[in-house]
Amino acid sequence: MPSADTGASTVVAATSPLPDSDSRLTPGGPGYRRMSFALFLAGVATFALLYSTQALLPLISSGFAVSASAASWTVAAATGGLALFVLPMSALSERFGRRTVMTASLVVAVSLGVLVPFAPSLGALVALRFLQGAALAGLPASATAYLAEEVRPKALVTAIGLFVAGNSVGGMSGRVITGWVAQEWGWRVAVGVIGVIAVGCAIAFRLLLPAPRHFTPGSLRPRVLARTVRDHLANPLLCRLYAIGALFMTVFGGVYTVIGYRLTEAPFSLPQGIIGSIFLVYLVGTVSASTAGRLVGRLGRRGALYLAGGTTAAGLVVSLADSLPLVLLGLVLITAGFFAGHAVASSAVSKTATTGRAQASALYQSAYYIGSSTGSTVGAMAFHAGGWAGTVGVGVLAVAGVVTITVLGSRAARTQRAPAPMSPSGA
Repeated sequence: MPSADTGASTVVAATSPLPDSDSRLTPGGPGYRRMSFALFLAGVATFALLYSTQALLPLISSGFAVSASAASWTVAAATGGLALFVLPMSALSERFGRRTVMTASLVVAVSLGVLVPFAPSLGALVALRFLQGAALAGLPASATAYLAEEVRPKALVTAIGLFVAGNSVGGMSGRVITGWVAQEWGWRVAVGVIGVIAVGCAIAFRLLLPAPRHFTPGSLRPRVLARTVRDHLANPLLCRLYAIGALFMTVFGGVYTVIGYRLTEAPFSLPQGIIGSIFLVYLVGTVSASTAGRLVGRLGRRGALYLAGGTTAAGLVVSLADSLPLVLLGLVLITAGFFAGHAVASSAVSKTATTGRAQASALYQSAYYIGSSTGSTVGAMAFHAGGWAGTVGVGVLAVAGVVTITVLGSRAARTQRAPAPMSPSGA
């Protein structure tokens, strides 16, 4: 949203453009580093909590004597809860402010994180994970809307990339830490440790995040919300971006839900601590997400998506080998491609939506986490039916969908740029 002195700024810009006429944050400017680090920590907490059970699924299966597909619901319930509640939470952020909703979401999520280790049954664990995901729903859409309002447009892709990089660090640290802790003290202690880490991130986030300067409260009226959502869903570009986010996450959710089971079996037979350390490849995602802005600058948005999809597909194919170094290489490529694609698509949503940004971002996040839930459950079912090759097959189909949608977007863009035919009179 523009600030109150927009009119004066416009007059000055028309006569003598000044680099500081835009009061929004920019790299190197005051408050930008605090904002970036605060949202980075929010991303760490979100992914660490959301996927805290993913690396522990073999232990949860053993502890509750359930199958891989049943244990995978501890992941799918959390991402499903987020997908269902992200839109209502985004509406609350339009009314009460991005920072307020993000803070409340973290407080509730970390409080539930204290209860998760004491779940007496798989059903109770799944229920707590669903509530935790629902609480975290206030973060993703509010964060991207906050950035779209508080950061200059030219720096937006980079800023969102840093937030996504926080996601990758949270996902990595959560899985690595839980893997080693669980090997010594069990999965319950492991998820408890993640809860404590998330508490620290939440406190630092609230202390560091600058107060919003360009937020204007919106309406909570259901009719207004429904009209905003309808307008976004009527935008073909936004719908393509939503589908791309869902498909990328289908790949990622399936691969990382199942990989622990694969590595515990022959010919690998790795211990839980080593399996948790495999998730250090998330550092590759941190780099690819944070450099997404430069990638778009060189290749354009669709070019960056083609590259991300191709990298992900190559990783899936390489991971089929029964060689640990090749499996690791495959995971590196999958992770790099996924995080780059996600950063490009999510930042494009924030740029495309000129009104109702929180709802536009919420719809993307909803599709994204529906993809995660779908990938977790379908990937586990495919693994049960056809082994790792079945999970890879699901991923390849999802990447093919990303490429197809991007091709259709390229054709639509060329059609829009084509000059209208001249009338017989030459007008």
